[in-house]
Amino acid sequence: MILKSLSVLNYKNFDERSFIFNEKINCFVGNNGVGKTNVLDAIYHLSFGKSYFNPIASQNIKHDEPFFVVNGEYEKENTSEKIVVSLKRGKKKVIKRNGKIYEKYSDHIGFLPLVIISPADRDLIIEGSATRRKFMDGVISQSDKSYLNALLKYNKIVAQRNSLLKYFAVNHTFNKDTLEVYNLQLDQFGHEIHEKRQAFLETFIPIFKARYEAISNGNELVELVYESDLTTNRLETLLKTVINKDKAIQYTSVGIHKDDLIFNIAEHPIKKFGSQGQQKSFLIALKLAQFDFIKSRSHVNPILLLDDIFDKLDEQRVSQIIKLVDDENFGQLFISDTHADRTEAVVKQVHQSYEIFKL
Repeated sequence: MILKSLSVLNYKNFDERSFIFNEKINCFVGNNGVGKTNVLDAIYHLSFGKSYFNPIASQNIKHDEPFFVVNGEYEKENTSEKIVVSLKRGKKKVIKRNGKIYEKYSDHIGFLPLVIISPADRDLIIEGSATRRKFMDGVISQSDKSYLNALLKYNKIVAQRNSLLKYFAVNHTFNKDTLEVYNLQLDQFGHEIHEKRQAFLETFIPIFKARYEAISNGNELVELVYESDLTTNRLETLLKTVINKDKAIQYTSVGIHKDDLIFNIAEHPIKKFGSQGQQKSFLIALKLAQFDFIKSRSHVNPILLLDDIFDKLDEQRVSQIIKLVDDENFGQLFISDTHADRTEAVVKQVHQSYEIFKL
């Protein structure tokens, strides 16, 4: 799968810009603030229908403009595919494939597999459990439509159950039967999601450990530990146990929306005990393992975006990543960097064709 060309209109800091890409390596270089990361985010938009960096869709429209359009032309399995993502202020976002509008955004997820490595990934270590769940969900969803559908349904039912708990509190009432309807649905979808997360991690963890070993030269023991309320009990049972608590706090306090993925190094949390270098290696191993996993499931080389990583990594880690790109069939690579000379020196180590875009 190759992204052949990209054009953006009123997207972030761009008025109008077009690019024709190299099949292998594409580098965007220039000073901070010129829009290098925005080009990568436009490519991300084409795969996921949303920004990696800004969840508020309207804020991706250029200031004082009424809309944005991102247009990508791909070649996938010897077929030309045209994807357009557009948004008008105050309207619903539109995603089109070859001129046909997707009725559900979720139908597009996984069609154009993509992995991004960015300084923003540090949130996976320092932020709360929601960020790590989002990572797990993102990896599984790119290759499992039924998982994504179950997750969307589960989240909708949690929101409805929370609204019901608030209604009970405001109106000083309670209806056990209505609540039970939601509990049974949450139990069904929660069980399916929990099973799939467990199965995913059984496959993913060995891939991750192998990647970390390659980057760090095998010096440290790392772990991913899955924590879930559902490991020991069915959700239906747990929801009955916490009903008085849920009534008091007016939201659903147990379930797979509380799961976490604990990152350990030498049996201690990497957030507290890992050096900056170890944390960076951990995150890159995580993302490269994501690449491996998605590739094995989709039988397509995901597009790989490397956002500003040369600035944040020492030379050894950079050369490790470049070596991986050279050794393996990585597919298409997009890199952003502030220093054109440094980028060119790095990509020349790889015996692949490349294009440098100076923004």
